[in-house]
Amino acid sequence: MTSLQGQRALITGGQRGLGWAIAETYAKAGARVMIQDLDGKGADEAAAGLRRANHDAQSVGGSVASAQDVTDMFKRMDEVWGGIDILVNNAGVSQNKPTLEMSVEDWDRTMDVNLRGVFLCAVEAGRRMVKQKSGVIINMSSIWGIVAGPTRVGYCVSKAGVAQMTKALAVEWAAHGVRVNAIAPGYTETKMLRDVIDAGRVDEQAILRRTPMGRLAEPQEMADMALFLASPQAKFVTGQIMAVDGGWTAYGYT
Repeated sequence: MTSLQGQRALITGGQRGLGWAIAETYAKAGARVMIQDLDGKGADEAAAGLRRANHDAQSVGGSVASAQDVTDMFKRMDEVWGGIDILVNNAGVSQNKPTLEMSVEDWDRTMDVNLRGVFLCAVEAGRRMVKQKSGVIINMSSIWGIVAGPTRVGYCVSKAGVAQMTKALAVEWAAHGVRVNAIAPGYTETKMLRDVIDAGRVDEQAILRRTPMGRLAEPQEMADMALFLASPQAKFVTGQIMAVDGGWTAYGYT
């Protein structure tokens, strides 16, 4: 098991899905984990579960789209553990609707959470990490930030923006000992995906046919990549978008 012993980690959107898998994996690797979520009660319960398993975990509520809430999140990190070593920008929302049916509010919500939220959190983390000359930021992009598809314009744009932000911050902060990478998950068995499948907005069988490995990803497979990117084993890796997708983005057939 790769060790993150004593590292101070903040995972946004960490009370379920990919965020929870990453939080649990980091805790098992010895990290001190702050679980952030818009659902503050859910974040509290998730952190309590880690503490029951004898891990060092705390929680914080708030919205990543709110500059004040983000400031408060990082103040809590400062108060509890004196700073931050690892930030995982995992909080996000889905958006799957024909473009001509999208409202401005749909667009703004997608950009606020998926792009603005990553920026706000990265800047707060960066201020601390640049000063201490060390740190790791892992952003959650998507396969839809690498390729495009119909009925996903807001999601594609927001996740492509996350990928470019990752590269820009990586080259700006590399000289200060700060590494910035992104994970681009393929279709993963989470509640968010299951909800859009059940609503008829995504065809599960088409996904399986389109994926060379013929299955959905497991949340743990994203957590394993997040563990690697946060670890000393990835100390010369920065500015990269790591697709964990079973070959989906490499496959040229529809």
